[in-house]
Amino acid sequence: MKKFLITAILAIMPLSFFAQSAFDKYDGLEGVTAVIVNKKMFEMMGNVKSNDKEAQQYMNLVKKLDNLRVFVTSSPKVTSDMKLTSDKYLKSAALEELMRVNDGGKNIKIYVKSGGSSTRVKELLMFIEGGGKDETVLMSLKGDFDLNDVSALTDNLPGGDALKKGLKGPKGPKGPKGPK
Repeated sequence: MKKFLITAILAIMPLSFFAQSAFDKYDGLEGVTAVIVNKKMFEMMGNVKSNDKEAQQYMNLVKKLDNLRVFVTSSPKVTSDMKLTSDKYLKSAALEELMRVNDGGKNIKIYVKSGGSSTRVKELLMFIEGGGKDETVLMSLKGDFDLNDVSALTDNLPGGDALKKGLKGPKGPKGPKGPK
């Protein structure tokens, strides 16, 4: 029994390690701007009190988040690697495509791992492949949050406009490809 348990743990370890660090290789890489926010920071931000209704909604959302990773590059080599890494991650992480948009040479793809209800999300992955001189953005957001609240968080992030636009568009959370 001990042998079986140890074998099972060793078999599962690479999967959990990959899920936690699939995109960490871009942190500190030359030509990549990285924004990484962990659960402790979200907890601290969530404790800030505000009389502003919008700010308080934002604070309530961040309490539900575990981590945020955003990587931005204009390097064709890094873009190609990000695409390969995200494709590999998508195959192992059981995310489903929420939507994709081709807008002026930019390819925007948004994937989610659903939570307990139709708009609840455990993970959101957005990949914006810039065309030509445009930047490529890879964003991973994990927690237990409502998809409708995400746009409040993305206002100041690279690619946030694309995500907000996409979520409100015809294939957003209430559209034909989004959760019902």
